[in-house]
Amino acid sequence: MSGFERFFNTVNGAPVQSTTGRWFISENPYTGEPWAEVPQCGVADVEAAVEAAHAAFTTGPWATLTATARGKLLRRLGDLIARDAERLAKLETRDNGKLYAEMSGQVRYLPEYYYYFAGLADKIEGGVLPPDKSDVFIYTKHEPLGVVVCITPWNSPLLLLTWKLAAALAAGNTVVIKPSEFTSVSTLEFVKLAEEAGFPSGVINTVTGYGHEIGAALVEHPKVAKVAFTGGDATGAAVYAGAAKGLKHVTLELGGKSPNIIFEDANLDDAVKGAISGIFAASGQTCIAGSRLLVQRSVYDEVSRRVVDFAAGARLGDPMQADTQVGPITTQPQRKKVLDYIAVAKAEGAECLLGGKVPADSALKNGWFVEPTIFGNVTNDMRIAREEVFGPVLSIIPFEDDEDAIRIANDTIYGLAAGVWTQNMRRAVRMADALKAGTVWVNTYRAVSFLAPFGGYKKSGIGRENGQEAIYEYLQTKCVWLNLAEGVPNPFVLR
Repeated sequence: MSGFERFFNTVNGAPVQSTTGRWFISENPYTGEPWAEVPQCGVADVEAAVEAAHAAFTTGPWATLTATARGKLLRRLGDLIARDAERLAKLETRDNGKLYAEMSGQVRYLPEYYYYFAGLADKIEGGVLPPDKSDVFIYTKHEPLGVVVCITPWNSPLLLLTWKLAAALAAGNTVVIKPSEFTSVSTLEFVKLAEEAGFPSGVINTVTGYGHEIGAALVEHPKVAKVAFTGGDATGAAVYAGAAKGLKHVTLELGGKSPNIIFEDANLDDAVKGAISGIFAASGQTCIAGSRLLVQRSVYDEVSRRVVDFAAGARLGDPMQADTQVGPITTQPQRKKVLDYIAVAKAEGAECLLGGKVPADSALKNGWFVEPTIFGNVTNDMRIAREEVFGPVLSIIPFEDDEDAIRIANDTIYGLAAGVWTQNMRRAVRMADALKAGTVWVNTYRAVSFLAPFGGYKKSGIGRENGQEAIYEYLQTKCVWLNLAEGVPNPFVLR
């Protein structure tokens, strides 16, 4: 038995280790020290979890539970999350290194998602169709898909799980969750609350481990009906290909290279804060990061100076401390990737205006930090402007006018989010229409809600999470025809 705290999966309502007998280590990004052990599952564990979910969907009490009863369970789960929010947020901060202030806010907001979908569960109505044929009655109904696999990333495990889980459960599906191997702990603890809330055994299950060992088995399992994935676009494409083998439903929330656009008529105080929030909050480790700051040339120098001055004063440190503003990178491989991109940007001729290295502060030496980094005079053909860095690295790109801003903003394979800073509402609406992105913020950035659909254009994904649209991602429509005539017409003729 190691000296680390051990966490267990939940399968069919019971805590389990793994059939492999192996464990992997979770490390604290701030200290660099290992602190927890998580089961390293294999294909047999995937089989057990999917079978449990399938049995719960087909024959267990969940299969006959009314939508209203499902809603009540979701509401209870929301209440328990609210009760344990502080503990869950601390686990998440310890596991992924993001600021406790941010994790605490995220976890305390999670109940709202469960309350929203709890209320929506019994509001999904079918319809009666006006037939164009005599003596028939036609109606539609919406039914759950079956077993849903939720694959979540390391940057915001509980939030991004909730964006899948709440809708999937409200629709009546059962779930197998595969969290990132880097940040599994908060998910394993969270799932315990489902048992306490009264969810039947097998409705929510977890498997932990490495994608190359269990990913394909999860995605391609014949009893899995849908895969909901958040992560990078390359992995997302592999998930999509695997799911296609079984013609499974998918929701993919993938990468971004979001433009945050500042016009000369913007309130520059607000716009600079929006630029900082867009890239340095969460150390840039968000899919919606405003990593391309497009600034109208007439205010380019002033905005660049103000953004650099603001970022230069950001406090790096212990993510558990209230005065820390920038925490570490969550994983060592990701920090190396960020530093590699910084080197590429310098080699391509981008002007490093701030940062660009590991901080020299000895108090931070054990953590996986990268200084807030800003590049100026970036052109949109540079790799730093085209590829997702997923770190605290900002590229500032000048533009001339509205048409130039639209051209640069849309010149990307991604389309997840965009920001527009202007006091001209006519321009704001025009830009929102022209930008090829699933979310457009005007005079704000990084705002999300349980009632607002979220998802991407182009290679940023497929499908939508949150809002009423999300629950239909986990439902299928059935059309029922009732013949009211006395006899059956000619069987050789399509009626």
